[in-house]
Amino acid sequence: MSWIINTLTSTIGRKVIMALTGLFLILFLAVHLAGNLQLLHDDGGEAFNLYTQFMAHNPLIQLVSKGNFFFIFLHIFVSITLYVRNKKARPIGYKVSAGNSNSTWSSRSMTLLGTFIMMFIFLHLYGYWYHLKFVGEPIIKMVTIDGVSMHNAYALVAESYQIPGVVAFYVIAMIVLAFHLWHGFSSAFQSLGLNHPKYNGIISGLGKLYAIIVPALFALIPIYMYLNNAG
Repeated sequence: MSWIINTLTSTIGRKVIMALTGLFLILFLAVHLAGNLQLLHDDGGEAFNLYTQFMAHNPLIQLVSKGNFFFIFLHIFVSITLYVRNKKARPIGYKVSAGNSNSTWSSRSMTLLGTFIMMFIFLHLYGYWYHLKFVGEPIIKMVTIDGVSMHNAYALVAESYQIPGVVAFYVIAMIVLAFHLWHGFSSAFQSLGLNHPKYNGIISGLGKLYAIIVPALFALIPIYMYLNNAG
């Protein structure tokens, strides 16, 4: 049992945890995007409200959701401990020129990018999940679809996406997420020892495509809803 604890508290062990939780969160982002794209249906929010109703009341989804929150905070916690350990081990940083020649900006700024994403997650949870879960009426109206009464989550999202500052912050957060994924995707495979000269290029290419397409689609949603309703 002690070897498990020693492994998980070592630098290598923590990098493995970072990789595993990171890959889980990458998968979650794709699923979350599929749900959020329901906002683009021209049906007055029916598809999105049915989606949120299903997500809120399916036991398996709720279990996965709680696990997702756990992995998010574990990912954040381990990244902080790795950053602190690296700073203690190397109190005097490398010269800027050397860093620029040996690594990308995104790889050198993962902690900064991750901190911004963490701030976005907390604000996002407050603006959406907290209001749905704990505030309810009068902010969250109810709607009936197919005889079932449910929260009108679409109205909450649509209203928030009419605020230019909210839309701008969301888009900026997705740009930051793209940079984070640009390095994090391939880095996760490397930390797990799943890198090989034969398919490193494929992993890197897929990672970069994912880092561009997924955040871009997330950002498209508030932009589209803002412009569509503004017109």
